[in-house]
Amino acid sequence: MSETRTTPATGTQVTAPDGSPAPPRRTYLLVDGENIDATLGMSVLNRRPAPEERPRWDRIADFATRLWGQPVTPLFFLNATSGQMPMPFVQALLAMGYRPIPVAAEGNEKVVDVAIQRTLAAIEPLDGDVLLASHDGDFLPQIDSLVGGDRRVGVVCFREFVNSRFAELANRGLEFFDLESDIGAFQVPLPRVRIIPIGEFDPTLYL
Repeated sequence: MSETRTTPATGTQVTAPDGSPAPPRRTYLLVDGENIDATLGMSVLNRRPAPEERPRWDRIADFATRLWGQPVTPLFFLNATSGQMPMPFVQALLAMGYRPIPVAAEGNEKVVDVAIQRTLAAIEPLDGDVLLASHDGDFLPQIDSLVGGDRRVGVVCFREFVNSRFAELANRGLEFFDLESDIGAFQVPLPRVRIIPIGEFDPTLYL
C-alpha cells in the first residue's frame, strides 16, 4: 500500500502520481523587498530608515514557518539591472535561509514585479500555500487566481498601506499579516498612525 500524507488545509490524503509518498506541503514566501523598503521609508518614516528600523527578515521567515506549521521556501527578489548586487545583504539573506533572486530588466519593465508575477503563476499548479510580502496592486491578478479552494494565501504588509483592492479578496480567504503587530519584524516601535483593534490596544505604548 502506498504511503499518504494529510494536507493541513483540507485534511485529505495525498500521494504522488507514482504512488510514492508526496513531499510535505510547503509555504512559498515571496518578498518584494523594494516595495517593503519604499513603503517603510516613504509612508511610515518619511525618511530613509536607519539600520535598526529595517525589518528583520529572519523573523518574517520564522513567522511563515510557524504560521501554517510546514516548511517554507523563502524567496527574496532583488533588482540587479545595474549589473551589481549588494553582496553583504545577499550573503545575509543566504545566512537566514532565503533564496535571493536578482533579476535584471531588458527594457523599462518593472523587473521585480514581473519576476514575482511569473513566480506566483508558476505556484498555481503546485500543492502549496503562499505568503506575499508587498503592498503592490500589480499582483492582484495572480493573487486572485490563487485564493479560494483549499490553498491558503496571505499578504505580509503594513496593513494601512496595502492596495485597497486586496481587501476585496478577503471574503474569498485572503489573509493579512501586519509586519509590526502580527509578525514582530522590527526591533523598535514605528511611528505609525493606524486604526487599532481594541483587543490589540496597549496604552503603555503611548505613555
